[in-house]
Amino acid sequence: MTEQFTRYMAAERLLDPAAPLLLAVSGGLDSVALTHLCVQAGLRAEVAHCNFGLRGAESDRDEAFVQHLAATYGLPFHVKRFDTAAYAASHQCSIQVAARELRYAWLEELRQQEGLAVIATAHHMQDNVETLWMNISKGTGMAGMHGILPRQGRLVRPLLFATREEIAAYAAANGLQHVEDSSNATDKYTRNYFRHQVLPKLEAVFPEVVKNTGATIQRMREAETLYRQAIEVHRKKLVEQRGAEYFMPVLKLQKAEPLGTILYELLKPFNFSPSQALQVEDLLGSGPGKWVASSTHRLVRDRSWLIITPLEAASSAHFVIEEGQEGLLLPEGAEISIQVMPAEGAELPTSANIASVDKSRLQFPLLLRRWKQGDYFYPLGMQKKKKLSRFFIDQKLSLPEKEKIWVLESGQRIVWVAGMRIDDRFKVTPATKEICRLQLKRGAH
Repeated sequence: MTEQFTRYMAAERLLDPAAPLLLAVSGGLDSVALTHLCVQAGLRAEVAHCNFGLRGAESDRDEAFVQHLAATYGLPFHVKRFDTAAYAASHQCSIQVAARELRYAWLEELRQQEGLAVIATAHHMQDNVETLWMNISKGTGMAGMHGILPRQGRLVRPLLFATREEIAAYAAANGLQHVEDSSNATDKYTRNYFRHQVLPKLEAVFPEVVKNTGATIQRMREAETLYRQAIEVHRKKLVEQRGAEYFMPVLKLQKAEPLGTILYELLKPFNFSPSQALQVEDLLGSGPGKWVASSTHRLVRDRSWLIITPLEAASSAHFVIEEGQEGLLLPEGAEISIQVMPAEGAELPTSANIASVDKSRLQFPLLLRRWKQGDYFYPLGMQKKKKLSRFFIDQKLSLPEKEKIWVLESGQRIVWVAGMRIDDRFKVTPATKEICRLQLKRGAH
């Protein structure tokens, strides 16, 4: 098994044999075997043990055992005691999540402190198979099909090639002692349930299920590589970055296959969930102005684009106005106030910063955005359309002034060049029942 261990480490490029590593050792069979294998392979290693304080005297027994094990091999020993229950309560997470977060945070801190190359854990093939079946049971994408990876950053798993039975045989052949964690015997935790109940039932029907699933995991890792390459091809074709914003062409997306998977992968870096990706797919068949927001970004359906904007971006160029909304804050201290009133008896202010339009002609939600080349509208009092670029020339606007112009859009039509002119198609007429009044209040800049 020592030779297999060395070959696996080399094949997966887990560690330079000359580089020192940090061994995460619980005292159980797997981590004891990993420690012995590293010593046999002549690797430079230090031992780290986490005492989570969850099993009273048993936890202290495990700590003492691992300390003695490290001393036996002449390896530096590090230990950390945690109040895991208090951490779980303060962070509102389960004991399992708390222990995992505490463990990996401390191991990485220790690795950096001691100048070690990687952290090695004793996960083996059964752990990997359990993870895959748990992922499948919960529902997963391509990433969940590769199970536990041999390497993730500075974390390596050199025993994924070996089954639990092979590790036990190696320990017996070398007279290795270990301690048992009593919590491993209970089915209280999901992983233990899969270990004690699900896999044995599968093995009763398919005796080689662990090794067969292990081989499947390897094939899925290779398939994922091809999958990622294909997604990157689509990303280059379908995602265009412009400053802090990202633009995706609607027509090209509608022709992309398989659309659902492509959209999910393209939107994942912006923290959109699978269900939100489905909502975005629906937006492709809707009109402009509709939007979906993740925890960090907003996606707006424009005429020809899906536009993704960071929520915190002060210079965001696209804002959505829902029906009933009374105001909107803009960059640089500007804002727009919105008021709906009966047309009868209402006065129509003449200020260019106030737009009074026929509400019945508006299609909500409205979209407020920066103007762009190619935009046109029908200036109030005119029956012919005019490009905004020409309109700005006529108004003798400087380049900095043009860059600050906002336009209000409804159903792919410009309603108002904010602070300048409304579109004739939305003007108030004797037939108007309700007026929507929008006022631009400019900031200090």
